[in-house]
Amino acid sequence: MIQRALLPARFVGARAKFFPLISYLLRSSVPIPSTPKMPPTLHFVRHAQGYHNLNVANHAIRDPDLTPYGKQQCSYVARTFPSHSTVSLLVASPLRRTLYTALLSFPQEIKAGMKIIALPEAQETGNVPCDTGSDPAALKKEFADLPVDFGLVKEGWNSKVGKWAPDADSLRARAKEVRQWLKARPEKEIVLVTHGGILHFLNEDWADYDKIRGTGWVNCEYRSYTFKDEAGDNASIVETEVSRKRRKGKEVPLTETEELQLKRTVSHSKGSDGAYSFVSKV
Repeated sequence: MIQRALLPARFVGARAKFFPLISYLLRSSVPIPSTPKMPPTLHFVRHAQGYHNLNVANHAIRDPDLTPYGKQQCSYVARTFPSHSTVSLLVASPLRRTLYTALLSFPQEIKAGMKIIALPEAQETGNVPCDTGSDPAALKKEFADLPVDFGLVKEGWNSKVGKWAPDADSLRARAKEVRQWLKARPEKEIVLVTHGGILHFLNEDWADYDKIRGTGWVNCEYRSYTFKDEAGDNASIVETEVSRKRRKGKEVPLTETEELQLKRTVSHSKGSDGAYSFVSKV
């Protein structure tokens, strides 16, 4: 508290006339700026094992289901995921394997009354049958008795053309849209269940990308992220220290410069199966 003896005499004599004004402002309806909303913490989860993960021939299955082993993987996540008590929103790609992964992996949240928001922008990158979602009417019928909100899933979301095309520019734009949508949400902790390919576009991290598997994520792996404090609208994210230590131990992460250099040495080319491969030029 400022002491009276330290104030200039002219202020001490004049301050009384300001008190009525201060009192008025405190009583008035003039809005006082609030503290800016803190962006949420994100928990990204790759879906559990689907039938298309068993062999290349199964890539011809349209919107495949989870295998029995995939359902066991979900049970493991349900038992071991460390942030069940603080999650406040569940989001998933509208493909069947991601929806079922969310339903089976987060029963505690669902029991508490949460619904899963199906977010079409979070669908997988390729245009092969296994990466192509079902029509909205079929999804609503199959999940009619389950807590899934299909309000954002419109006709054409599974067309794989235009905004939904599997080219690199469209995928980057779609991933950016997902990050912006998540950043604007009011919830403090959000789970997003999605796919191995689009996850690299979402986190913009290619350091552990495996060309053979098409992703650096294993089935039902989860990692946590916070938003970077940056200018612009890219809504960039960075993995939390706790998350990285959980999967990488003491390995030192790449610097931003190294990440940028890695990103520049990767070319995006579509294979015969319609999926994108990322081949280093170095």
